Amino acid sequence: MASKQRKPIDLGLDNYEELFMNEQERKENRLPRIYDIPLSEIDEFPDHPFQVRMDEDMDQLVESVKERGVITPVTLRRKEDDRYETVSGHRRIKACELAGLETVPAEIKELTRDEAILLMVDSNLQRSYILPSEKAMAYKMRVEALKRQQGVRTDLTSVPLGQKLESRTTREIVADNSPDSYTQIQRYIRLTELAPDLLQMVDEGKIAMRPAVELSYLNDIEQQDLIAAIDEADATPSHAQAIKMRNFSKEGKLNPEVIESIMMEEIDAFALSLKEDPNRHIYLRRYVNTVRQYFDYILIDCSPSLGVMTQNALVAADSVMIPVDPEFFGAEGVEQIVATMNDVQRNMNPALYLDRKSTR
Repeated sequence: MASKQRKPIDLGLDNYEELFMNEQERKENRLPRIYDIPLSEIDEFPDHPFQVRMDEDMDQLVESVKERGVITPVTLRRKEDDRYETVSGHRRIKACELAGLETVPAEIKELTRDEAILLMVDSNLQRSYILPSEKAMAYKMRVEALKRQQGVRTDLTSVPLGQKLESRTTREIVADNSPDSYTQIQRYIRLTELAPDLLQMVDEGKIAMRPAVELSYLNDIEQQDLIAAIDEADATPSHAQAIKMRNFSKEGKLNPEVIESIMMEEIDAFALSLKEDPNRHIYLRRYVNTVRQYFDYILIDCSPSLGVMTQNALVAADSVMIPVDPEFFGAEGVEQIVATMNDVQRNMNPALYLDRKSTR
Protein backbone atom coordinates (compact mmCIF):
# COMPACT_ATOMS: atom_id res chain seq x y z
CA MET A 1 0.00 0.00 0.00
CA ALA A 2 1.41 3.36 -1.02
CA SER A 3 2.10 5.75 1.83
CA LYS A 4 0.61 9.23 1.75
CA GLN A 5 3.07 11.99 0.98
CA ARG A 6 3.42 14.35 3.90
CA LYS A 7 2.91 18.06 3.33
CA PRO A 8 6.00 20.19 4.09
CA ILE A 9 5.82 22.07 7.36
CA ASP A 10 5.99 25.86 6.98
CA LEU A 11 8.05 27.24 9.87
CA GLY A 12 7.80 30.82 8.56
CA LEU A 13 11.57 31.05 8.07
CA ASP A 14 13.32 32.65 5.11
CA ASN A 15 16.31 30.30 5.27
CA TYR A 16 17.89 27.58 7.40
CA GLU A 17 20.18 30.07 9.16
CA GLU A 18 17.13 31.52 10.94
CA LEU A 19 16.71 28.19 12.78
CA PHE A 20 19.61 29.27 14.97
CA MET A 21 18.41 32.86 15.56
CA ASN A 22 16.13 34.30 18.19
CA GLU A 23 13.08 36.36 17.17
CA GLN A 24 14.90 39.70 17.35
CA GLU A 25 17.76 38.41 15.19
CA ARG A 26 15.26 37.06 12.65
CA LYS A 27 13.58 40.49 12.38
CA GLU A 28 16.92 42.20 11.87
CA ASN A 29 17.94 39.55 9.34
CA ARG A 30 14.85 40.30 7.24
CA LEU A 31 15.48 44.06 7.09
CA PRO A 32 16.86 45.32 3.75
CA ARG A 33 20.63 45.57 3.80
CA ILE A 34 21.82 48.95 2.55
CA TYR A 35 25.25 49.31 0.97
CA ASP A 36 27.19 52.33 -0.31
CA ILE A 37 27.84 51.44 -3.93
CA PRO A 38 30.32 53.42 -6.09
CA LEU A 39 28.58 55.23 -8.94
CA SER A 40 31.32 54.00 -11.25
CA GLU A 41 30.09 50.41 -10.77
CA ILE A 42 26.45 51.14 -11.67
CA ASP A 43 25.07 50.76 -15.21
CA GLU A 44 21.78 52.05 -16.59
CA PHE A 45 18.86 49.69 -17.08
CA PRO A 46 18.82 48.45 -20.72
CA ASP A 47 16.14 50.20 -22.84
CA HIS A 48 14.97 52.17 -19.82
CA PRO A 49 11.81 53.93 -21.08
CA PHE A 50 11.69 56.79 -18.56
CA GLN A 51 13.69 59.95 -19.15
CA VAL A 52 15.83 61.61 -16.51
CA ARG A 53 14.98 65.25 -17.14
CA MET A 54 17.36 68.06 -16.33
CA ASP A 55 14.68 70.41 -15.03
CA GLU A 56 13.79 72.44 -11.94
CA ASP A 57 12.80 69.29 -10.04
CA MET A 58 16.24 67.83 -10.69
CA ASP A 59 17.90 71.03 -9.46
CA GLN A 60 15.91 70.76 -6.23
CA LEU A 61 16.80 67.09 -5.85
CA VAL A 62 20.50 67.86 -6.29
CA GLU A 63 20.34 70.53 -3.58
CA SER A 64 18.52 68.10 -1.28
CA VAL A 65 21.19 65.44 -1.84
CA LYS A 66 23.95 67.97 -1.09
CA GLU A 67 22.27 69.01 2.16
CA ARG A 68 20.79 65.74 3.47
CA GLY A 69 22.14 62.95 1.30
CA VAL A 70 19.94 60.30 -0.32
CA ILE A 71 17.05 59.65 2.06
CA THR A 72 15.51 56.70 0.17
CA PRO A 73 18.07 54.13 -1.05
CA VAL A 74 18.00 53.12 -4.70
CA THR A 75 17.40 49.55 -5.82
CA LEU A 76 20.10 47.76 -7.78
CA ARG A 77 20.42 44.36 -9.39
CA ARG A 78 23.74 42.52 -9.42
CA LYS A 79 24.73 41.51 -12.94
CA GLU A 80 26.65 38.48 -14.10
CA ASP A 81 29.86 40.55 -14.48
CA ASP A 82 29.61 41.66 -10.80
CA ARG A 83 28.63 45.18 -11.77
CA TYR A 84 25.25 46.67 -10.80
CA GLU A 85 22.20 47.70 -12.78
CA THR A 86 19.73 50.39 -11.72
CA VAL A 87 16.23 49.05 -11.15
CA SER A 88 14.71 52.07 -9.40
CA GLY A 89 16.22 55.40 -8.42
CA HIS A 90 17.59 56.65 -11.75
CA ARG A 91 16.93 60.30 -10.81
CA ARG A 92 18.55 59.89 -7.40
CA ILE A 93 21.65 58.37 -8.97
CA LYS A 94 21.88 61.25 -11.45
CA ALA A 95 21.42 63.73 -8.59
CA CYS A 96 24.31 62.08 -6.69
CA GLU A 97 26.47 62.40 -9.79
CA LEU A 98 25.60 66.10 -10.20
CA ALA A 99 26.12 66.70 -6.48
CA GLY A 100 29.67 65.36 -6.76
CA LEU A 101 29.12 62.23 -4.66
CA GLU A 102 31.03 59.05 -5.43
CA THR A 103 28.63 56.53 -3.88
CA VAL A 104 24.90 56.03 -3.42
CA PRO A 105 23.07 54.07 -0.69
CA ALA A 106 21.46 51.05 -2.34
CA GLU A 107 19.52 47.89 -1.65
CA ILE A 108 20.84 44.99 -3.70
CA LYS A 109 18.18 42.57 -4.93
CA GLU A 110 18.69 39.20 -6.58
CA LEU A 111 16.34 39.51 -9.55
CA THR A 112 15.92 37.87 -12.91
CA ARG A 113 15.77 40.11 -15.96
CA ASP A 114 11.96 39.92 -16.08
CA GLU A 115 11.57 40.49 -12.32
CA ALA A 116 13.79 43.56 -12.69
CA ILE A 117 11.65 44.87 -15.58
CA LEU A 118 8.44 44.51 -13.56
CA LEU A 119 9.93 46.27 -10.53
CA MET A 120 11.46 49.02 -12.70
CA VAL A 121 8.15 49.74 -14.44
CA ASP A 122 6.08 49.61 -11.24
CA SER A 123 8.36 52.01 -9.38
CA ASN A 124 8.50 54.54 -12.24
CA LEU A 125 4.76 54.54 -12.98
CA GLN A 126 4.36 56.36 -9.66
CA ARG A 127 5.94 59.51 -11.13
CA SER A 128 3.71 62.59 -11.18
CA TYR A 129 4.43 63.33 -14.86
CA ILE A 130 4.98 60.65 -17.49
CA LEU A 131 5.14 61.19 -21.25
CA PRO A 132 2.90 59.04 -23.47
CA SER A 133 5.98 57.52 -25.12
CA GLU A 134 7.36 56.54 -21.71
CA LYS A 135 4.12 54.83 -20.68
CA ALA A 136 3.88 53.14 -24.07
CA MET A 137 7.29 51.50 -23.86
CA ALA A 138 6.93 50.74 -20.14
CA TYR A 139 3.63 48.93 -20.59
CA LYS A 140 5.01 46.99 -23.55
CA MET A 141 8.06 45.89 -21.54
CA ARG A 142 5.82 44.94 -18.61
CA VAL A 143 3.45 42.87 -20.76
CA GLU A 144 6.31 41.09 -22.50
CA ALA A 145 7.99 40.29 -19.17
CA LEU A 146 4.76 38.84 -17.76
CA LYS A 147 4.27 36.84 -20.93
CA ARG A 148 7.71 35.26 -20.57
CA GLN A 149 7.18 34.66 -16.85
CA GLN A 150 3.69 33.21 -16.91
CA GLY A 151 3.07 32.08 -20.46
CA VAL A 152 -0.25 33.98 -20.46
CA ARG A 153 -1.87 34.55 -23.87
CA THR A 154 -1.09 38.01 -25.19
CA ASP A 155 -0.98 39.79 -28.52
CA LEU A 156 0.53 43.21 -28.05
CA THR A 157 -0.96 45.02 -31.00
CA SER A 158 -3.66 43.13 -32.90
CA VAL A 159 -6.52 42.67 -30.39
CA PRO A 160 -9.28 45.18 -31.32
CA LEU A 161 -9.36 48.05 -28.85
CA GLY A 162 -11.86 47.52 -26.08
CA GLN A 163 -12.46 43.86 -26.93
CA LYS A 164 -11.80 41.42 -24.09
CA LEU A 165 -11.06 37.79 -24.67
CA GLU A 166 -12.63 34.95 -22.72
CA SER A 167 -9.24 34.04 -21.24
CA ARG A 168 -7.42 36.80 -19.42
CA THR A 169 -4.69 38.42 -21.48
CA THR A 170 -1.48 39.71 -19.99
CA ARG A 171 -2.74 43.26 -20.63
CA GLU A 172 -5.71 42.57 -18.35
CA ILE A 173 -3.37 41.35 -15.63
CA VAL A 174 -1.24 44.48 -16.09
CA ALA A 175 -4.37 46.65 -15.82
CA ASP A 176 -5.18 45.12 -12.41
CA ASN A 177 -2.18 46.90 -10.89
CA SER A 178 -2.02 50.00 -13.08
CA PRO A 179 -3.53 53.51 -13.01
CA ASP A 180 -4.82 52.92 -16.57
CA SER A 181 -7.64 50.72 -17.83
CA TYR A 182 -7.25 47.64 -20.02
CA THR A 183 -8.31 49.60 -23.12
CA GLN A 184 -6.01 52.52 -22.33
CA ILE A 185 -3.08 50.16 -21.91
CA GLN A 186 -3.86 48.74 -25.36
CA ARG A 187 -3.77 52.27 -26.76
CA TYR A 188 -0.45 53.07 -25.11
CA ILE A 189 1.13 49.88 -26.45
CA ARG A 190 -0.09 50.72 -29.96
CA LEU A 191 1.94 53.96 -29.76
CA THR A 192 5.14 51.89 -29.90
CA GLU A 193 4.29 51.21 -33.57
CA LEU A 194 4.61 54.93 -34.43
CA ALA A 195 7.64 56.43 -36.15
CA PRO A 196 9.82 58.41 -33.69
CA ASP A 197 8.80 61.78 -35.20
CA LEU A 198 5.10 60.98 -34.84
CA LEU A 199 5.59 59.69 -31.30
CA GLN A 200 7.36 62.94 -30.42
CA MET A 201 4.32 64.87 -31.71
CA VAL A 202 2.18 62.82 -29.31
CA ASP A 203 4.53 63.73 -26.44
CA GLU A 204 4.33 67.40 -27.43
CA GLY A 205 0.53 67.32 -27.52
CA LYS A 206 0.35 67.99 -31.26
CA ILE A 207 -1.36 64.65 -31.93
CA ALA A 208 -3.99 63.37 -29.50
CA MET A 209 -4.07 59.77 -28.27
CA ARG A 210 -6.98 58.44 -30.34
CA PRO A 211 -5.78 59.71 -33.75
CA ALA A 212 -2.27 58.54 -32.82
CA VAL A 213 -3.58 55.01 -32.25
CA GLU A 214 -5.24 55.01 -35.70
CA LEU A 215 -2.02 56.28 -37.33
CA SER A 216 -0.03 53.49 -35.66
CA TYR A 217 -1.63 51.05 -38.11
CA LEU A 218 0.03 52.77 -41.10
CA ASN A 219 3.15 51.06 -42.41
CA ASP A 220 6.60 52.65 -42.19
CA ILE A 221 6.51 54.25 -45.65
CA GLU A 222 3.00 55.65 -45.11
CA GLN A 223 4.05 57.13 -41.77
CA GLN A 224 7.03 58.85 -43.40
CA ASP A 225 4.72 60.24 -46.11
CA LEU A 226 2.41 61.52 -43.37
CA ILE A 227 5.30 63.23 -41.55
CA ALA A 228 6.18 65.05 -44.79
CA ALA A 229 2.52 66.08 -45.23
CA ILE A 230 2.36 67.38 -41.65
CA ASP A 231 5.46 69.47 -42.23
CA GLU A 232 4.00 70.86 -45.46
CA ALA A 233 0.56 71.67 -44.04
CA ASP A 234 1.82 72.69 -40.60
CA ALA A 235 -1.13 70.74 -39.18
CA THR A 236 -1.76 67.30 -37.73
CA PRO A 237 -4.63 64.90 -38.54
CA SER A 238 -7.84 64.89 -36.54
CA HIS A 239 -9.32 61.63 -35.30
CA ALA A 240 -11.68 61.45 -38.29
CA GLN A 241 -8.82 62.07 -40.73
CA ALA A 242 -6.65 59.44 -39.02
CA ILE A 243 -9.47 56.88 -39.36
CA LYS A 244 -9.72 57.65 -43.09
CA MET A 245 -5.97 57.19 -43.52
CA ARG A 246 -6.08 53.87 -41.70
CA ASN A 247 -8.95 52.67 -43.94
CA PHE A 248 -7.12 53.72 -47.12
CA SER A 249 -3.99 51.99 -45.81
CA LYS A 250 -5.94 48.79 -45.14
CA GLU A 251 -7.11 48.84 -48.77
CA GLY A 252 -3.57 49.49 -50.03
CA LYS A 253 -4.59 52.87 -51.45
CA LEU A 254 -2.82 55.31 -49.13
CA ASN A 255 -0.16 57.38 -50.90
CA PRO A 256 1.20 60.95 -50.54
CA GLU A 257 -1.55 62.39 -52.75
CA VAL A 258 -4.32 60.74 -50.72
CA ILE A 259 -2.72 61.86 -47.46
CA GLU A 260 -2.51 65.46 -48.71
CA SER A 261 -6.13 65.35 -49.87
CA ILE A 262 -7.31 64.08 -46.47
CA MET A 263 -5.21 66.67 -44.63
CA MET A 264 -6.77 69.49 -46.68
CA GLU A 265 -10.38 68.32 -46.21
CA GLU A 266 -11.18 70.34 -43.10
CA ILE A 267 -9.46 73.45 -44.41
CA ASP A 268 -11.31 73.11 -47.74
CA ALA A 269 -14.63 72.57 -45.94
CA PHE A 270 -14.11 75.75 -43.94
CA ALA A 271 -13.14 77.69 -47.06
CA LEU A 272 -16.21 76.35 -48.84
CA SER A 273 -18.46 77.55 -46.02
CA LEU A 274 -16.90 81.02 -46.30
CA LYS A 275 -17.83 81.25 -49.98
CA GLU A 276 -21.49 81.54 -48.98
CA ASP A 277 -20.73 84.51 -46.70
CA PRO A 278 -20.83 87.93 -48.45
CA ASN A 279 -18.33 89.21 -45.87
CA ARG A 280 -16.03 86.21 -46.30
CA HIS A 281 -12.89 88.27 -46.94
CA ILE A 282 -13.05 90.14 -43.62
CA TYR A 283 -13.75 87.04 -41.49
CA LEU A 284 -10.21 86.83 -40.08
CA ARG A 285 -9.80 90.60 -39.70
CA ARG A 286 -12.76 90.70 -37.32
CA TYR A 287 -10.98 88.36 -34.92
CA VAL A 288 -7.55 89.93 -35.32
CA ASN A 289 -8.97 93.33 -34.41
CA THR A 290 -10.38 91.97 -31.14
CA VAL A 291 -6.92 90.87 -29.93
CA ARG A 292 -4.61 93.33 -31.70
CA GLN A 293 -4.22 95.51 -28.60
CA TYR A 294 -2.67 92.66 -26.62
CA PHE A 295 0.26 91.96 -28.97
CA ASP A 296 3.17 93.82 -30.53
CA TYR A 297 3.09 91.51 -33.54
CA ILE A 298 0.64 88.94 -34.88
CA LEU A 299 2.08 86.53 -37.45
CA ILE A 300 -0.33 84.79 -39.84
CA ASP A 301 1.30 81.81 -41.53
CA CYS A 302 -0.42 80.96 -44.82
CA SER A 303 -0.28 77.87 -46.99
CA PRO A 304 1.16 78.33 -50.51
CA SER A 305 -2.21 78.86 -52.16
CA LEU A 306 -4.26 81.85 -53.28
CA GLY A 307 -7.69 80.78 -52.05
CA VAL A 308 -10.09 82.49 -49.69
CA MET A 309 -7.97 81.64 -46.64
CA THR A 310 -4.95 83.53 -48.01
CA GLN A 311 -7.18 86.42 -49.07
CA ASN A 312 -8.51 86.61 -45.50
CA ALA A 313 -4.95 86.84 -44.22
CA LEU A 314 -4.09 89.64 -46.68
CA VAL A 315 -7.16 91.64 -45.67
CA ALA A 316 -6.29 91.25 -41.97
CA ALA A 317 -2.56 92.02 -42.34
CA ASP A 318 -0.62 95.29 -42.24
CA SER A 319 2.33 93.93 -44.16
CA VAL A 320 3.40 90.83 -46.07
CA MET A 321 6.64 88.86 -46.08
CA ILE A 322 7.09 86.23 -48.80
CA PRO A 323 9.81 83.62 -48.14
CA VAL A 324 10.94 82.23 -51.50
CA ASP A 325 13.61 79.95 -52.94
CA PRO A 326 15.76 81.52 -55.72
CA GLU A 327 14.40 79.34 -58.53
CA PHE A 328 11.98 79.68 -61.44
CA PHE A 329 8.86 78.26 -59.79
CA GLY A 330 9.53 80.30 -56.66
CA ALA A 331 9.75 83.52 -58.68
CA GLU A 332 6.58 82.59 -60.56
CA GLY A 333 4.77 82.07 -57.26
CA VAL A 334 5.90 85.48 -56.01
CA GLU A 335 4.39 87.13 -59.11
CA GLN A 336 1.04 85.50 -58.40
CA ILE A 337 0.95 86.42 -54.71
CA VAL A 338 2.00 90.02 -55.46
CA ALA A 339 -0.80 90.30 -58.03
CA THR A 340 -3.31 89.01 -55.47
CA MET A 341 -1.88 91.36 -52.87
CA ASN A 342 -2.25 94.37 -55.20
CA ASP A 343 -5.88 93.42 -55.83
CA VAL A 344 -6.56 93.23 -52.08
CA GLN A 345 -4.74 96.52 -51.57
CA ARG A 346 -6.92 98.29 -54.17
CA ASN A 347 -10.27 96.89 -53.03
CA MET A 348 -10.16 95.84 -49.37
CA ASN A 349 -7.00 96.81 -47.49
CA PRO A 350 -5.31 100.04 -48.74
CA ALA A 351 -2.82 100.00 -45.84
CA LEU A 352 -1.29 96.66 -46.90
CA TYR A 353 2.33 96.81 -47.99
CA LEU A 354 5.06 94.37 -48.98
CA ASP A 355 7.90 94.12 -46.46
CA ARG A 356 10.90 94.08 -48.78
CA LYS A 357 13.71 92.42 -46.87
CA SER A 358 16.40 90.08 -48.08
CA THR A 359 18.70 87.66 -46.25
CA ARG A 360 22.03 86.58 -47.64
